[in-house]
Amino acid sequence: MLRTTYLWMSLAALNIFPPLTASATCVDDPRRRCLSFESEKFITNATRTRLEYVPRGTTLQLSDNDASCNRPSQLVEANLCRIALQIDTSHRSGITFELWLPDDWPAGRLVSTGNGGVDGCVKYEDLAYTTGLGFAAMGTNNGHNGTTGVSFYHNPDVLEDFAHRALHTGTVTAKTLTEAFYQKPPARSYYIGCSLGGRMGIKGAELYPNDYDGIVAGCPAVDFNHLQGQRAMFYPITGPVGSPNYISHQLWTGLIHDEVLKQCDGLDGVVDGIIEVPDRCHFQPEALLCASDQHDGQCLNEQQVEQVRKIYAPYTYPDGSLIFPRMNPGNEIQAVQKLLAGAPFGYSQDWFRYVVLNDPTWDAIHYDSSLARRADDLNPFNIRTYPQTLPAFKTRGGKIVSYHGGQDNQITSFNTARFWDHMASADQQLHDYFRFFRVSGMFHCNSGPGAWAFGQGGGAPAKGIAFEPQTNVLAAIVAWVERGEAPETLTGTKFVNDTAALGIDFQRRHCLYPKAQTYVGGDHKEPSSWKCL
Repeated sequence: MLRTTYLWMSLAALNIFPPLTASATCVDDPRRRCLSFESEKFITNATRTRLEYVPRGTTLQLSDNDASCNRPSQLVEANLCRIALQIDTSHRSGITFELWLPDDWPAGRLVSTGNGGVDGCVKYEDLAYTTGLGFAAMGTNNGHNGTTGVSFYHNPDVLEDFAHRALHTGTVTAKTLTEAFYQKPPARSYYIGCSLGGRMGIKGAELYPNDYDGIVAGCPAVDFNHLQGQRAMFYPITGPVGSPNYISHQLWTGLIHDEVLKQCDGLDGVVDGIIEVPDRCHFQPEALLCASDQHDGQCLNEQQVEQVRKIYAPYTYPDGSLIFPRMNPGNEIQAVQKLLAGAPFGYSQDWFRYVVLNDPTWDAIHYDSSLARRADDLNPFNIRTYPQTLPAFKTRGGKIVSYHGGQDNQITSFNTARFWDHMASADQQLHDYFRFFRVSGMFHCNSGPGAWAFGQGGGAPAKGIAFEPQTNVLAAIVAWVERGEAPETLTGTKFVNDTAALGIDFQRRHCLYPKAQTYVGGDHKEPSSWKCL
């Protein structure tokens, strides 16, 4: 498999984007301007698949979207021009590209959106969210459709799109078309994504430092190959549903979760269902060992205790060297849906089946740590994404804000702390351009018992978050890039029943890493009762 990193550093140099022409006619009527815009004339190897003017309040029916993406429709929050293209990236690969251009574009901002899992799903909710804030917004299917990795099988071109090329192609295309449509280039270019999308943002800064002025990289799936190994290791430990010593869903979400909170919730001085600083929690499962005369089903046998101990331990090779940090304690209610479900974790299973082993019949129950090493040695198109420095991005003035939930159920937040420490060991001024916030009580990318809503993407709670740097992470990166106001804290909001219309339950100022949330007394729901120390 050839490394083609530098072939795509400048798509314009390959004549994929010919010069702008006068055909981008600017007319006063937004609908006419939209429907007369011939986007495909500006992009080589592109076919227009959709051009429509969409009024604010329209619910788009996404009938052509892959059903596995679970995005059948999307409410649009601004009057906009919707453009969709199919762009070839090779003779056997290509991307689905969407660009939403709002009528009102006062600040001239462009934002690119990321993907998740191993999927090829445009995040229409993020396109709607950001265009509602006045951004021109772009998304792609990351080189394939649907939520599985089957398209990677024997097709390295699709894999290259997934690793880095789809997002870059989409971003450069969006810049070209945005300039043609508005008759001026974007003033600033941003990126927002979480999980795989967080990794995509870091990879963009590493490989294409001129693509973005500011990046929001949530819960980033960095050290990607080892992450897939860590995700895969749970299934051989738990065994399938019904196997000897299998720990049921009910035991995880009741008995074990309750014991984790019993041991760790109060370490911060407040018992509220939130583990504020997961570093301090070292769960001891032997507390749940059955007594010799206990038969009430509210305890674990010795084999189950050992199983739980392995699940909460750092994941290492036989020689003791680290593969991936330990799981977040307190994530059990959500983790049992995938990582601890007694079934293969779909994303990692696909990675090993269709990329590492090229064997669609591989059974994930046979996973062992040698495959983690094999995946990282293969490291297709340097998807690992674990840089120690980002010199070009830093030099040009780029900024990154990252965040991670302290009770994440898919990617442990300890890995983002490890990644930031890894970079800080080479740059003592890392805070000058890269800031990381630990979000207590948040599951994977959103939801959870903590103050987790801070404008990190589309969805109902985002509508209740004002576009202000203190409470909205996208506004925070804009303020840092455009006004030099670096965020010191990130205030999250917990709505009553996670519903903005019901009002605010509480807010909390999440700390700039490596500072930790510290209770100083008073009503624990008041932000002033906590300090970052």
